[in-house]
Amino acid sequence: MTATSESGYTARHLTVLEGLEAVRKRPGMYIGSTDSRGLMHCLWEIIDNSVDEALGGHATNIRVVLHADSSVTVEDDGRGIPVDVEPKTGLTGVEVVFTKLHAGGKFGGGSYTASGGLHGVGASVVNALSARLDVEVDLGGKTHRMTFHRGEPGVFSDPVSGPSPESPFEPFVSGSELAIVGKTKRGVTGTRVRYWADRQVFPKTAVFSYDELVTRARQTTFLVPGLKLTLRDERGLPGTPGESGPHEEVFQHDGGAIDFVEFLAPDAPVTSTWQLKGSGHFTETVPVLDSRGHMSPQEVQRDCEVDVALRWGGGYDTEVRTFVNIIATPKGGSHLSGFEQGLLKTVRKQIEANARRLKVSTKDAAERIEKDDVLAGLTAVVTVRLAEPQFEGQTKEVLGTAPVRAIVSRVVEKELGALLTSSKRDEKAQSALLLEKVVAEMRARVTARKQKEISRRKNALEASSLPAKLADCRSDDVNRSELFIVEGDSALGTAKLARSSDFQALLPIRGKILNVQKASISDMLRNAECAAIIQVLGAGSGRSFDLDAARYGKIVLMTDADVDGAHIRTLLLTLFYRYMRPMLEAGRVFAAVPPLHRVEVLGSGRRKNEYLYTYSEAELTATLKKLDRAGRRYKEDIQRYKGLGEMDADQLAETTMDPRHRTLRRVTVEGAEAAERVFELLMGSDVAPRKEFIVAGASTLDQSRIDA
Repeated sequence: MTATSESGYTARHLTVLEGLEAVRKRPGMYIGSTDSRGLMHCLWEIIDNSVDEALGGHATNIRVVLHADSSVTVEDDGRGIPVDVEPKTGLTGVEVVFTKLHAGGKFGGGSYTASGGLHGVGASVVNALSARLDVEVDLGGKTHRMTFHRGEPGVFSDPVSGPSPESPFEPFVSGSELAIVGKTKRGVTGTRVRYWADRQVFPKTAVFSYDELVTRARQTTFLVPGLKLTLRDERGLPGTPGESGPHEEVFQHDGGAIDFVEFLAPDAPVTSTWQLKGSGHFTETVPVLDSRGHMSPQEVQRDCEVDVALRWGGGYDTEVRTFVNIIATPKGGSHLSGFEQGLLKTVRKQIEANARRLKVSTKDAAERIEKDDVLAGLTAVVTVRLAEPQFEGQTKEVLGTAPVRAIVSRVVEKELGALLTSSKRDEKAQSALLLEKVVAEMRARVTARKQKEISRRKNALEASSLPAKLADCRSDDVNRSELFIVEGDSALGTAKLARSSDFQALLPIRGKILNVQKASISDMLRNAECAAIIQVLGAGSGRSFDLDAARYGKIVLMTDADVDGAHIRTLLLTLFYRYMRPMLEAGRVFAAVPPLHRVEVLGSGRRKNEYLYTYSEAELTATLKKLDRAGRRYKEDIQRYKGLGEMDADQLAETTMDPRHRTLRRVTVEGAEAAERVFELLMGSDVAPRKEFIVAGASTLDQSRIDA
C-alpha cells in the first residue's frame, strides 16, 4: 500500500529525544522496568561505580544508607569523580558523568582495566530518573558539591530541617557551577551520592529491598577480597531487620571465590573447594577515535582472566553463579557455556580413562555422561575479568563476548584435568569419589527414565508392572487417593480389611529400609523397598522427580507406636527428604497416629461397654482420673498396643484409617536446613558427632520409653 497525502505522516511527525529526555520517556530500555526491580537496578548502577573503584584498588570502604525519607546514599573512599573541566564539552567531570549519556572513564582510556561499568549511562540514567540527586566529591583538600533536579543541574533552597526534593529549585541558566562547600584533610578522597527516586517514574509500591541489598553486598565482598561494605537501614519498615530502629551490617571477606562457594554450598562435601585460575588473549575489532575525531576500526588485543572456584557435594542440586568484572550475569552467557563445556569434556575424558574400574561401557550410548550428571551437587563461582565486555542490553544479564567461551573452557580443561589426574593422595581420593558420584548420577538418570516410562497408571488392557505386594485402590483421582506405607505383612492383612479400597492403597515394607543418608544413589535404587516406593509413587526420584506425575495425593506412613516404628518412620522420611522432597514441600506426606492404649469402660444396666483410645501415657492417666471422678468403672487390664497387627480391622479403621475419625500428622520441611543437619547427625556416616549427641543426652533419657 502506498502512502497518500491524506495519511498526513511526514518527517515533521518524527520526534527526536535529546539527552536525558530519552531516559525519562523510555526508562524501561535502560533499567528494564519501573517497578521495584528497576528501582534496585538504579541503586546497583551507583554502587557498581564505587565497586569499580575498589576493583581497581583505589577504594577499600563503601557505605550504603537507606534513609527514612526514601532517599539512598552511596559513599566510597575512591579517587573521586574528576572535578576539572572536560575540554570537549566545557563542563566539569562531575556534570559530564551525571548529565551526558555514554560518557565516563570506562571506554578504554586507561582509567579502568576491568569494570562493571560499560556503556557510560549508569550515573546519568539514575540522575534522569531521580526527583533530586546530590553529589559530593572530596578531592584536592576540598569538598565539591553539585545538585540536580530530574537530570538538570541547579541549586535547591533547603530548609533547616534538611534536603528534600520538594525544596524550591533554581536551574543554572548561563553556566553550571561546581560549588566548593568544605575542606578535607590532605590525601582524603571519595564520592558521596544521595538521590531520591522520581515518583513520576516509579510507583509508590516500588521500594528498595533490604534482603536483595544484603545478598548483593555479600556477593560483592566475596568477589572483591578486602573490600568493606556497610549497609544501614533507617526506614523502619515492618518486616525488615530495621523495623524497630536503625539497622547496620558490615560485610568483608578476604578469602575470595573459595569463601563464596563455601557459603553457597547446601550439602556435605564430596571434594574440597578447588580453585581454577588462568588467562587467555583474543583480538577484537573496535571503533577508535583518532586525533581528528573520526571513528576508525582497529584491532585490539584483549586479556581475559578466569577465576573459577568449585566443589561437589553429596546432594543433586546445582548452584552456579557467574560474574563479569563482579557484575552478576544471572542468565549466563559465553563464560557459562565455556565453563560447562570444559567441565563436561574433562570429566568424560577421566571416566573413559577409568572405565574398567567404574564399570562403565564406553560403547553403550545409554551410559554416556550428560551435562546434568556432572552438574549434580556442584556449587561453583565463575568469574571472568576483561576490558569492555559485550553484554546483551544495559541490564547486563548475559555476557555476549564470544571468544571468552573458548578461553574459559581451556582453563577449566587444563586446571581441572590436572587435579583429577593428580598423584597426591588426597586429590586422588577425591577424584575417585567424584567420578563414582557422576557415574551414579548417570545410572540414576537412566534408571529413573526407565521407571518413569513403566510406572504410569496402566489401563485395563495393559499388564501392570507395579509390585505384586501393592494393594492398589480403584480411584484414578489423584487428589482423593491415599497410599499407606505399612510396616510389615501382619499389619497389611488387618489394614486390607480396615481400608476403603475405593481410594486407599496399601504398600507393605519389610522391616527397616536402607538408610539412604549413608548410601549412594545406586545402592538406594538397588534396594527393593526403596525402589518399590519410588516405582509405586510413579514420579521418579532426585532431579527427575515430577510432582505432577505422582499417582497419589497423600502418602501416609503407618508404623507401630514403638521405638522401632519411630525408627522406620525416620528412615522413610529420610528417603522422601533426600529423593522426593517436593512431596514434603507440597505437604502431601503424613504420619498416621495409631493409639497406644484401649480402655474398656463398663456399661451399667442395658448400657453397652464402650471403648476409649488414648495416644500417650499422659492422656491415659488423665482419662482414667476423669473416669474415676465420674464414678465410671473400667477393666483394670488396659490393653497396650505394641503393633498395628494387634488391632482388629474395626479398631484400625476407627482409630487410624477412617478420615472421619483418624488423626494424621503432616510432615513439613520448614527449616529444611535444620532438618538436613539433624538427618546428617542421626543418620549420616560420621559417627563421632552422633556419639557425642547420645552421650550428652543420656542423662535425660526416660528408660520407661525404651520398648525392651
